[in-house]
Amino acid sequence: MESTGAQQVFFAHIKGLLPPHISFVDEIAEVLNISNDSAYRRIRGEKQIALEEIKKLCVKYKISLDQLLHLNSESLVFSGRVADPQNFNFELYLQDFLRQHEIINSFEQKELLILPKDVPVYHYYNFPELAAFKYFFWMKTILHYPEYSKTLFNPSIMTENIMKTGEKILATYNKIPSTEIWNVENISATLRQIEYYKEANVFECKEDVLKIFDCLKKSIDFVEMQAEAGYKINQPGKGPQQAAQFNLYINDFILGDNTYLPILNGKKVVFLTHTHLNYINTTDVAFAEYTYMHFQNILHKSTLISIVGEKERIRFFNTIRRNIEERKTIVLGK
Repeated sequence: MESTGAQQVFFAHIKGLLPPHISFVDEIAEVLNISNDSAYRRIRGEKQIALEEIKKLCVKYKISLDQLLHLNSESLVFSGRVADPQNFNFELYLQDFLRQHEIINSFEQKELLILPKDVPVYHYYNFPELAAFKYFFWMKTILHYPEYSKTLFNPSIMTENIMKTGEKILATYNKIPSTEIWNVENISATLRQIEYYKEANVFECKEDVLKIFDCLKKSIDFVEMQAEAGYKINQPGKGPQQAAQFNLYINDFILGDNTYLPILNGKKVVFLTHTHLNYINTTDVAFAEYTYMHFQNILHKSTLISIVGEKERIRFFNTIRRNIEERKTIVLGK
């Protein structure tokens, strides 16, 4: 780097990306394959860092140098992978999703802002049959896995290992204070998926259709209970009942886009969901601040229904339950 100051800013930025329990010097030494003493001298600016070393660190920590050094290139750096049947393993995907949440949870100060388009995936894992249905839909209809092309759905189709990983994701999510902005339409996609599979004769039996509708309703009831309490609740035997703070807002006019914004010791990270199942993330400061201000703007136009707002909370969840019952009557009557 050209100047000691820029080099120190560079390393300070990397340090801010790491969970507090990780030794910064050990981390840099390992990535650059140098001694701890050499890492110290680079961090303090006593030794100029080589261009190849900058490249290694930028790749490792997904850093945009032009943004960090305030260069006006208008470029953004995101990281992420895409899922397809040739190189995708759903269990590994969930394990990576779990790892991301464990990193979030490792920070002393953390908050997760969510603007969901669907019901956030965590809530499915409170009810195994519903989690199995969503897993099956992703594998069969979104990813077009060949082995699922002729397979009919039954609630036992998801493996025990995948379900356990999903439950670990839920348990980690329950430890992270979150603020979520919902709309009554968050449930619509799942309702359409159930109806589509019923019409396409993908369910093994009518009882399984009824079971998924009932689990969907139970999951909404459980979210309502947490909203009323103002904190997340673990299922019996899955940890302490009272978990992290849960702020739930409703907005009747805006449907989310599945944007996730963790705030970790004051630093913001943005996760964007795309092509239904995939996600990319960035620590770009300008983009993260822009996204954060977007959240704040929507929050100011939304209604808080956790703890307070009993009338609005009851109206909101009753509307969702009524939509579920109406769609169940139509689907089962076909």
